[in-house]
Amino acid sequence: MSSGDGSVGQAVGVGRRPADSPTSVRASRAWWDTDADGYQAEHGRFLGEADFVWCPENLREQDAHLLGDVRGRRILEVGCGAAMCSRWLVGQGAHPFAFDLSGGMLRHARTGNADTGLDVPLVQADAEHIPFRDASFDLAFTAFGAIQFVADSARLMREVARVLRPGGRWVFATTHPTRWAFPDDPGPGGLVATMPYSDRTPYVEYDEDGMPTYVEHHRTLGDRVREITAAGLQLVDVVEPEWPAGHTQVWGQWSPLRGAILPGTAIYVCVLPAKGE
Repeated sequence: MSSGDGSVGQAVGVGRRPADSPTSVRASRAWWDTDADGYQAEHGRFLGEADFVWCPENLREQDAHLLGDVRGRRILEVGCGAAMCSRWLVGQGAHPFAFDLSGGMLRHARTGNADTGLDVPLVQADAEHIPFRDASFDLAFTAFGAIQFVADSARLMREVARVLRPGGRWVFATTHPTRWAFPDDPGPGGLVATMPYSDRTPYVEYDEDGMPTYVEHHRTLGDRVREITAAGLQLVDVVEPEWPAGHTQVWGQWSPLRGAILPGTAIYVCVLPAKGE
């Protein structure tokens, strides 16, 4: 289920097994540090240096406007990768800050800042412990940057709610929850459900010593709604992008074949109610 190019090459086994927060953090940091160059080589052209692509279906913020009016707003990007989305926001007059767990990905973010002249402040941090003060941001978002790699995603929701100002918006993209029931195959083999949708046991790739090298966590649609509301946020929309005509990019299990039949992405649009609401 990994979405990189497979260049890490450390995994000798795959299975469903428990993985707590420290295990997930170690695996994700090592994976993305090692895979950063390969990931950018494979996907960098599609994602751009200063562009905001929400998902493999090629939905762009300039068309979707899921964040609303960004001009003059302080915005936090959670799990920024190479920070191309934040650099696009700079061009729209916003004031983004971006963080990621992986030093390797942040190296590409610094290179992107230098190449474009769009300077986004960058921080290395774990999404379960966001290193910003309460009520620091007007908006927060992640485009596949963190959610499915975080063991305690409910805590992440609480952390985002903490750093948002009342009335702020939180928008996050993940793989569609139904994807968990289907094999990670962009071809015909990926159209037949073979795994229980309700099985929340993490997907883990591990090395010859049994140490996890890649961890991904599943939550059902109901789980996500409960996490959002428990954090004091309100869910106002769930966007399920359709596969666009003429789009031929294959990315992991996403493909024109699967996209014509199954939703590949879910984007959750949330707000933190203003006081008194």
